[in-house]
Amino acid sequence: MLKGLNPLLSPELLSTLRAMGHGDEIAIVDGNYPGVEHARRLIRLDGHGIVRVLDAVLSVLPIDDFVPDAIFRSTVKADRDKLDPVHEEMIDCCARHEPHRQVVPLVGADFYNRVRAAHAVIQTSEPRLYANIILRKGVIYPEQAGDHAVEKAEVDPFTY
Repeated sequence: MLKGLNPLLSPELLSTLRAMGHGDEIAIVDGNYPGVEHARRLIRLDGHGIVRVLDAVLSVLPIDDFVPDAIFRSTVKADRDKLDPVHEEMIDCCARHEPHRQVVPLVGADFYNRVRAAHAVIQTSEPRLYANIILRKGVIYPEQAGDHAVEKAEVDPFTY
């Protein structure tokens, strides 16, 4: 266990997220998804639902802001606009972490092909159907000079 990290972020998952580069994608899928067949790297988080896992991943993963679309969800069959309750929960979770990003629906083969190309797949035990999402990793920007100048100036390491 580590301070400040969601306990769902297993050592394998943290290593995978850290190893991903800018533009790499990771899929988080439901319990019915053919993860073994589609994943280049499969990380199992059995016993957990998709929204809790999504929230944990978004707590540490920057989302790509170099492209117009960086978060994608599966659709209910071929209906791009239909939102099941699980989709609404995933969209709400993404909005809490990335309020300026849209969750883009991808129909069937488009979604599956993107998952197959993803850096990794996290398989959950989510029982609801079509509960799948893809996140495209962004960057952590370097601090600019003066970003924390006030905080650093307020701390005198020689005063006890």
